[in-house]
Amino acid sequence: TVHYIVCILILICSYSCQIDEVGSAIAKIVGANAAKYDKFNTTVNMWVFEEMVNDRKLTEIINTDHENVKYLPGHKLPPNVLAVPDLAESVKGADILIFVVPHQFIMRVCDTIKDHIKKDAVGMSLIKGVDAGPEGLKLISEVIRGKLGINMTVLMGANIANEVADEKFCETTIGCKDKTYGPMLKELMQTTNFRVTVVEESDVVEICGALKNIVAVGAGFCDGLGFGDNTKAAVIRLGLMEMIAFAKVFCTNCPVSPATFLESCGIADLITTCYGGRNRKIGEAFAKTGKTIEQLENELLNGQKLQGPATASEVHQVLKQKNMVEKFPLFTAVYQICFNGHPVTEFVNCLQNHPEHM
Repeated sequence: TVHYIVCILILICSYSCQIDEVGSAIAKIVGANAAKYDKFNTTVNMWVFEEMVNDRKLTEIINTDHENVKYLPGHKLPPNVLAVPDLAESVKGADILIFVVPHQFIMRVCDTIKDHIKKDAVGMSLIKGVDAGPEGLKLISEVIRGKLGINMTVLMGANIANEVADEKFCETTIGCKDKTYGPMLKELMQTTNFRVTVVEESDVVEICGALKNIVAVGAGFCDGLGFGDNTKAAVIRLGLMEMIAFAKVFCTNCPVSPATFLESCGIADLITTCYGGRNRKIGEAFAKTGKTIEQLENELLNGQKLQGPATASEVHQVLKQKNMVEKFPLFTAVYQICFNGHPVTEFVNCLQNHPEHM
């Protein structure tokens, strides 16, 4: 009988508390399923960046009290989830590596573990963002694959961490190009209230997770400017159209099916993020206060970096290289307002004059 060994990589620190919530919520699911199904080794290693909480090591608290008291308080983790402070040690022997770290740390994590992982391990990324470099835009799963040489899958969806931890019903999407991994990963992740759909268009699944944060910033602008639900509905629809169009430009190695955008990773995650979430919240505060994104990150997010503006900047670089800026007015407006001093009141212009209406 095969017993797959699972490791969850979470960078728990003050830079990344939303990521930590997601990681801890996923650890709750994975730990329970690993204990439930014979296919998996019972113990699930969870790498935790060590810090002191009330004069105790966080890993000691998790392993003794089975609770991430700092980042997901009030939710018990399964006793078979073992917090490990040594990154290299945590991945040894693992068949499945689940990446839940801020994307600015992913290179460092990969460099640390590359000589300690199994060569036939499979990775799953829950990281929402993209990496812009000299070679253009890269998906985070592509960065990990390039550094580690392992098969990569992704998990994206309308999955607010606290609601997942509360076991409120939600759906998610696994993008998995290799059909041999899909059933095994679904069994690892699915519960009665966390329902999983597996699709082959993993690049499209992942690009949805990044682009929806740009749209959510625009939805926040609308809230801050006092526009109503009709306007926000237009932002969501036009934002979705730009997401589909960008995927067709960017995801050249696979088909881009409209059906994928009807999965949880697409329209559902977009709606959730445009009505809740940090990108919408900061977009609203930006429009109301006139403060910079950086000021609001420091005041409202304890200095954490917001994904939407950063992704808008990276996407803008690609569109500029391809001379396609005018075809993506919503993405462009978010970029110009966040970084080039354009007044936030201009945002409605990108809706009024959108090419979808021409």
